[in-house]
Amino acid sequence: MSKTSSNPDLVHTHPETGVVASVRIGDCRKELLKFDQVKNESVDLVFADPPFNWARDYDRHETGDAWDDASLSRDEYLAFTYEWLDLCARSLKPNGSMWVNIPDDSAAEIVVHLKKSMHMINWCIWHYRFGQNTKGRFINSKVHALYFCKDPNNRTWNADPVLEESDRRAIYGDPRTESKRDGMPAGMRVPMDVWYGKFWGRIQGNNKERRAKHDNQLPEVYLQRVIACSSNPGDVVLDPFLGSGTTGVVAHAMGRHFIGTEYSKANAEMAFERITSGPVREIDALRGESTAIHKTRKRRVKRATSGKKSKTQATS
Repeated sequence: MSKTSSNPDLVHTHPETGVVASVRIGDCRKELLKFDQVKNESVDLVFADPPFNWARDYDRHETGDAWDDASLSRDEYLAFTYEWLDLCARSLKPNGSMWVNIPDDSAAEIVVHLKKSMHMINWCIWHYRFGQNTKGRFINSKVHALYFCKDPNNRTWNADPVLEESDRRAIYGDPRTESKRDGMPAGMRVPMDVWYGKFWGRIQGNNKERRAKHDNQLPEVYLQRVIACSSNPGDVVLDPFLGSGTTGVVAHAMGRHFIGTEYSKANAEMAFERITSGPVREIDALRGESTAIHKTRKRRVKRATSGKKSKTQATS
């Protein structure tokens, strides 16, 4: 990992792998340009979970130095969004990828903008069951995970570390999945583009991942999937909005160099403590498990009855 042109505000070297996590405090549009990896266009993966312009409270430490999520008009917010998107896109290697975590009201604008210079691979959905209650419209239960790359024919893509047990095996015990010829291991598949399951819920309440005084914290399994499929050990992962630090925590633990920015000094320091401490959950704890939403069913069998035609009877 090349040295930066000036010293970052926070730096930590992993004691076992030697990968470096570096964070700069301030506006990402200025601070990112101080990283050599950004100026040299040598970033492998960008993951961004930006402010939503929802007047969320990013100053729970009450220091007065946090991002004011209500200060921008809609047009100003979109101009800000396009500026950091373009900066991050330019920072990528030719085989690099960008993921953006964003709710409904800005997803379409971001897709249209990124399609001007990048290629969309997937429009994924992070689905959770604990949305905020509403009476006048349907309850939000998802956030968009937008997956873009510079070159769809030359991008880092690792299917093996994110494979999960297929529904055909997990629910139905279908023997055909054990001898399939689609290039995937028996009984396994690449996850679908709607993401849910164990440990995929919103980080709130008594969830052991939850950190105090952080807003909109993402689950570790979410970042594990993104980082595993779109980067390799030793690569550089960039997050322009450090927030609670989940991207840095997981990237650092998975042997990736990490660079990031955070507007608030208090939030940055608290997030960086997470990076040095490591993830709460075992990184590969859920690798290969099923996310099936139905219980396992026994296979339907044919039973012959005397003097009558065979019937197909469900055994469950």
